Amino acid sequence: MLSSEKVLIEKEYLEKARKNIEQYRKSEVSLTFIDANGQAIKNISIEINQVSQDFLFGNNVFDIAGFAPEKPFKVEKFKKKYKALFNFAVFPFYWNGYEKSPGNPEWQKNQAALDWCLNNGITCKGHPLAWTSPSGTPTWLLNLSEPTANEMLKARIYNNVIGYKGKINVWDVVNEPVNTVPWTVALHDKQNNNDLRYNVKGIGNDQIFPWVEQAYKWAYDANPDANYILNEYFTLAIPEVRDRFYELVTELKKSGTPVSGIGIQAHEPREMWFSPIEMYKTFNLFKSLNLPIHITEFIPQSSGKDITGWRTGKWTEEAQAEFAEQFYTLAFGHPSVVSITWWGLSDKSIWLTGGGLLDKNYNPKPVYRTLLKLVKEDWMTKNVKLVTDKNGHATFRGFFGKYQLVVTKPDGSKQTLHFHLREKGDNQWKFAL
Repeated sequence: MLSSEKVLIEKEYLEKARKNIEQYRKSEVSLTFIDANGQAIKNISIEINQVSQDFLFGNNVFDIAGFAPEKPFKVEKFKKKYKALFNFAVFPFYWNGYEKSPGNPEWQKNQAALDWCLNNGITCKGHPLAWTSPSGTPTWLLNLSEPTANEMLKARIYNNVIGYKGKINVWDVVNEPVNTVPWTVALHDKQNNNDLRYNVKGIGNDQIFPWVEQAYKWAYDANPDANYILNEYFTLAIPEVRDRFYELVTELKKSGTPVSGIGIQAHEPREMWFSPIEMYKTFNLFKSLNLPIHITEFIPQSSGKDITGWRTGKWTEEAQAEFAEQFYTLAFGHPSVVSITWWGLSDKSIWLTGGGLLDKNYNPKPVYRTLLKLVKEDWMTKNVKLVTDKNGHATFRGFFGKYQLVVTKPDGSKQTLHFHLREKGDNQWKFAL
C-alpha cells in the first residue's frame, strides 16, 4: 500500500513532469507554402507525421555485440523489438573483455551490430573507456610498470575515440569515479580484487580528480566534437554520494575539463523504487552545472523480490511496468535530461534477474508495451491534419525530431516533404511547391 501522503506527492510530481513535457519537449511550428511565382497557396491539405525523435531512448546491445554468445539467439527478433522502441545503443568496451591480451582488441565483436545501428539511424555510445573496477583493468595491465600502464590507458582512449570517430561520438569516459578507487590505487592491486576496488574509505576527490581529468583531456584531444559523459551510481539514493559526485564534477568544470554530460545510473540499490522527491532533487542539483543529464543504466526488475525505498511490495511484472512508466515520465519531464537508457533487452541475458523488457523468448512483458505506448505514441506527434489559410500558412505544436509532410495540392496531386523540428531552431519553414 502507498500512503495517502505519498499518493499526493506522486501526483504532484507527475503533473509537474507532464507540464514540463508539453513546455520543454515540444515547440510551435510554422509552415508556409508558395507556388513557383512566390504566391501563397491556400486551402491545401497537409498530413504531418513525426518519423524520429531527438530525445535519446536507449538500451545496450550486448546480446548482439561484444557479449553475444557463439550461437546468437533470435537475432532478427532482437533487432525488430529493439528498433521498434530505441534510437540509442550502448556498446561494451570493458577493457578486461575487449582487449584480453595486449595489442589485440576484439573490435570485430562489435562491428556487425554497429553497422546495423548506423544503418538504422540509431545513435551509438561506447561504455566505458576508463574504469578501475576489475572489468576495467585487465590482469596483463597490472603486470606493467605504472608509467607504462598509464601510456596504455592513454593509447586505449586515443585508439577508440579516433578509431570510431563519426560512428561512436558519445562515450562514458570514466565510469563510477567516486565509488571506485583512483587509477593509481588500482594499478597497485595486482590481484584485481573486486572488494578492494570499491573500498573508497579515506579516499577524497583530491585523489580522484587527477586521473579523471587526464582521461577526459585525452578523449577530447582525440575528438573535440564528441560527447563525453561522467557516469556514477547511488546518486538517486544516497545524498552523501550525490554530493561527492557533484563536488567532483564542479571541480572538473572549474579546471576546464571537457566533461560534456552527467551520467546517472538508476539501478542502485538494486531493489529500490526511487523517490520522486530524490529524483528531482538530484536532477535540479546537477542542472545547476549546465550540463545535460543522461540516465545511463535503468533496470527495474520483475524478480519477485521485495521492493525497497519509496514503495513497498513485490517486484512483479506489473510493478516493473508501473515504476518504469513513472520513472520515464519524471525523467522525460525534467528539461535537463537528454537520454534514458534501459540496461538489457530480455530476461534471457540480463544483469539483474527479471530486469528485461522481454521474456526469455523475446516476447514482450507488460513493461515493454507500456514504454512502447509512452515513447512511440504519447511522446511522438502523429496524424496531424491541417489546411493552409489564405496566406498559405499553417501551424502546429510538436515534439522535437524529424517529420514527414504529405501535401495534397489543389489539383489533387501529392508531394512529400521533410523537415527537422529542433529544440534550438526557429522552426519556421517555407516550401515552394
